[in-house]
Amino acid sequence: MKYREKLPQLHGELFLTDGGIETTLIFHDGLELPDFAAFHLLQERDGTAALERYFRTYAGISKRFSAGLVLESATWRANPDWASRLGYTTEALAAANRAAIELLERIRDDYEDAHTPVVISGCVGPRGDGYVPGQMMSADQARDYHLAQIEVFAHTAADMASAITMNYANEAIGIARAAELMHLPVAISFTVETDGHLPTGQSLRSAITEVDEATDAYPSYYMINCAHPSHFEHALDDGGAWLDRIHGLRANASRKSHAELNESVDLDIGDPAELGAEYAMLTRRMPRLNVMGGCCGTDHRHVESIAAACAPLFR
Repeated sequence: MKYREKLPQLHGELFLTDGGIETTLIFHDGLELPDFAAFHLLQERDGTAALERYFRTYAGISKRFSAGLVLESATWRANPDWASRLGYTTEALAAANRAAIELLERIRDDYEDAHTPVVISGCVGPRGDGYVPGQMMSADQARDYHLAQIEVFAHTAADMASAITMNYANEAIGIARAAELMHLPVAISFTVETDGHLPTGQSLRSAITEVDEATDAYPSYYMINCAHPSHFEHALDDGGAWLDRIHGLRANASRKSHAELNESVDLDIGDPAELGAEYAMLTRRMPRLNVMGGCCGTDHRHVESIAAACAPLFR
């Protein structure tokens, strides 16, 4: 909880985060991740070592570019419904969430310095599918559902929580309320489709506004993830104060839709250099954008290209 009272990424300097952890572990490292549950690797020594190698790669990139780093725990699937499919008890799931944060503490101890502050974030994923809203909860149901995981994070060294691939507003509202109950800062990251709207059809602007209005603007900031920049850049044209709330971007390198990605048997990594240039362009259009990483199909090559393209803009 080193930075819980004052998140350094809110000051405007460049912060990096990781790429698509699940696709990297599956396609590049050849590991099996049932239900994309990266946290399940923590059950074995070799799996833990694979996760540690993964995160250390991004810590090294941040050091080379003298950028800050947000370490996002491998707990996107570590919530009750998904974990029960893998046989986890309530106690075992809590232990896995704690172990994921402890792993990141070790990396922070080794890499943090005055030029590279390292923020530890507990990753919260959706109750259902990351692309399809499915059976949607009310905001109160979402608060109650996600509270257990967020409570675990609140009692660890996590500086914040991040809700990744949120695809409807009520789940984001519930997570924000759970984080507030536990006095834990939270970032909300929305998934958008090729038309720049959430899977529900709601605009990004409307979703951010709705969450802010329902929570007294409790989220520390918002992010966009799991979409190519070409899918949402037009949504930025009207401008407005809502854009100031977006600090983070974890884009896909692929221009394919979520449906196309689901049906693809090969990993589409796009063009890392092109993605870096697109991030630099978006940095000029989004006044607060400074937390940068990747999502499905991206890896250290993409984040390195993003850093190379964007670091000069922050000097």
